[in-house]
Amino acid sequence: MPGKDWHEKAPKVELHVHLEGAIPLPTLWELVQKYGGDESVPTLDSLQESFRYQDFAQFIQTWIWKNRFLREYDDFTFVAEAVASDLAAQNIVYAEAFYSPPDFLRRGLKTQELTAAIRRGLNKVRTTEIALVADLVRDEGASCGAATLHELRDVREFGVVGIGLGGSEHAHPPEDYRQVYEQARAFGFRTSAHAGEAAGAQSIWGAIHALKVDRIGHGTRAYEDAKLLEYLAEKRIPLEVCPVSNLRTGVVARIEDHPIRDYFNRGIIVTVNTDDPKMFGNSLAEEYRLLETHLGFSRHEVCQLMIAAIQSAWLPAYRKQELLARTLIS
Repeated sequence: MPGKDWHEKAPKVELHVHLEGAIPLPTLWELVQKYGGDESVPTLDSLQESFRYQDFAQFIQTWIWKNRFLREYDDFTFVAEAVASDLAAQNIVYAEAFYSPPDFLRRGLKTQELTAAIRRGLNKVRTTEIALVADLVRDEGASCGAATLHELRDVREFGVVGIGLGGSEHAHPPEDYRQVYEQARAFGFRTSAHAGEAAGAQSIWGAIHALKVDRIGHGTRAYEDAKLLEYLAEKRIPLEVCPVSNLRTGVVARIEDHPIRDYFNRGIIVTVNTDDPKMFGNSLAEEYRLLETHLGFSRHEVCQLMIAAIQSAWLPAYRKQELLARTLIS
C-alpha cells in the first residue's frame, strides 16, 4: 500500500464540516441496519451510490433521508466518535464542526441533551480537537432558530463556539435571521452563514449587512458582483470555501471553473474545507491536491491556505499560535 503523501501527512485545520455529513459510511450503514434497513439501499455499496446528486435540491433531500437514521441520543454519541476518529486519521488537528439540532426536534431530541451526547462521542478521541457550531437550519424558520439559540446558552460547556445557517438558502434569505444573529452576538457566540452557494451574491450581502457574520460559509458565487469581491478583500471577511462540495452539488460545473483561484489572487481570505465529506467522497487532503493539479496552486500557496484556516478559527490568539507551532507550515 503506498504511503501517505504530503497533503495527508500535513497537520490540518477545517472550519466547515457538518457532523451529519461526515459520518463514515460503515457507521451510517450500522444505523440503517439498526432501524430495520431501507429497501432503497440494500447494501453498503448501494448506500454509497445514493450519495450522487443532480443538483443542490436533490442533495438537500438526500440529507433529510440520511437523518432519518439518527433517532436517539446514543446514535449521536456513536457517530460523533466515528467522525472524530476519521478526522484524526486524516491528521486534522482542529475542526469547527456544524451540527443541526432543529433537524431532530421532530424526533423529540432536545438541543441540550443532543449536544451533550455529541460531546461524549467526541471526547473519546483525544488526538483531534473539535469545537461545535450549531446550524440553526433556515428551513425550520427564524422562530425555531431563536428558540434553538436560547437553548444553546446552556451548552457552552460542551464546546459550542458559534452558530451557522445552512439549509435551503435559495428559499430562505438571511435577512429573516437579523434579530437571531444580534441575540447570538449578545450571548457571545461567533457567527457564520451559508451564503453564495444555492443563491447568488445578494445572499452574501445579506449575510454581511443583516447578520454581520464573522465568516461566510461557501461564498462561491461572490464573483457575480465585482463590488462584493472588493468588499470581501478590503474587510478581510474569511470565506469557508468547499470546492468539491460545489462540484458535487452542481454549483460549479468543473473544478477548473471554481473561483477560489481568483479569490485568492484578489487577496480575499479563503479557507479550504470538505463540507459533507462522506456524502461527497472527498477529504481535506484531496481538496488541497485538486487545487495544485487543476487550479495552479503552488505548495507554498497551499501552505498559505492552511495558515489562513488557523488564523480564521474561532480561537484565542495564543491557541492559534499553538496550532501554528504544531504544524509543518509554521
